[in-house]
Amino acid sequence: MSAAEQTEVIIIGGGIAGAGAGFEISRSAKVILLEREGQCGYHTTGRSAASFTENYGNGVIRRIVLASRAFLTEPPAGFCDYPLLSKRGMITVARSDQLDLLHQELETAQALVPSIVAMTPAEAIARVPVLRADYLAGAYIEPHSMDIDVNGLHQGFLRGARACGAKIVTNAGVTGISRYGGQWRVETLAGTFLAPRIVNAAGAWGDEIAAMAGVRPIGLQPKRRTAFNIPAPDGVSITDWPLVNDVGAEFYFKPDAGQLLVSPADAAPSVPMDAYAEDIDVAIGAERLGQATTIEVQRVSRSWAGLRTFVADGSPVVGPDDEVPDFIWLVGQGGYGIKTSPALSRVCASLMAGGGLPDDVARQGVALADLTPQRLRSADLQRASA
Repeated sequence: MSAAEQTEVIIIGGGIAGAGAGFEISRSAKVILLEREGQCGYHTTGRSAASFTENYGNGVIRRIVLASRAFLTEPPAGFCDYPLLSKRGMITVARSDQLDLLHQELETAQALVPSIVAMTPAEAIARVPVLRADYLAGAYIEPHSMDIDVNGLHQGFLRGARACGAKIVTNAGVTGISRYGGQWRVETLAGTFLAPRIVNAAGAWGDEIAAMAGVRPIGLQPKRRTAFNIPAPDGVSITDWPLVNDVGAEFYFKPDAGQLLVSPADAAPSVPMDAYAEDIDVAIGAERLGQATTIEVQRVSRSWAGLRTFVADGSPVVGPDDEVPDFIWLVGQGGYGIKTSPALSRVCASLMAGGGLPDDVARQGVALADLTPQRLRSADLQRASA
């Protein structure tokens, strides 16, 4: 039996959260990153819609995205071979029965992103000719919404972590976690690892990892999101189409490598698992697309699903556990983990080291209490006393 390998920080999870944390933490500490699958990013990270929008998610999410834009726009020298962001834009559309919601959402959006402006149905149809005039009653556009090179960002984090000495171990599913003498002992299928601190970046499995470590779970709820590709409409160039998003979160579609990516924007509760697309959800997405556009789905090229994991208030959970401070949470990013990863990675590294929020994150109006696990413990206490 091989001896346990000693390090300073063990990161559990090699998706975008764990990779970003490894990139930041490895600058000042010795890191081992453990990934249960044969490759990092197999689950949610590899199934992203690859959209950077500052107008999606709750207020905390939107402010973290604003703090992430600078990194994504101008990553460090040598981080990636190509730009991480590319022009796309996003139009949010509404039926007549959704106009009140559209006006509310537009007002909220413009408070943080002044470049978002209303547009007429005719203007929206001019940008996306397949939209139905008898369906569309209102719209607004986020002109600076972008596509994200998810693989470029993820691999940049991993490459940068390795360059700082981090070790990345795949096929390392965790089988047990114990603590003795100020050291965590993490047993995996790839060996045993020791460190005084653990970063839990295990996504949908975050509460399971916590339970193994004897740390109280925080109530993570994975929710399945389905997507599928269909061929582009005949005789139509879709290259410059923006992402089209329904204001009621009933569907969205966007160009994707010469085809259309379509989603019914579902959020079905799930256990942690290797998610797959249900036929009924694909059918619902196709039906909603047909109601809003002139596209009739004849063939689905491929379909897939990923898990977006939330806690009760919809905001990420980042920072040392309030009961076990050497156990650091980096979970609950929902469907926003890619576009928030630059800022949340820095937040995680700073809080783990005993610092506060990075100045640029705080300037966006994010407070420590918005992110740390203690807010969820307080909510538990309030519910218990009610």
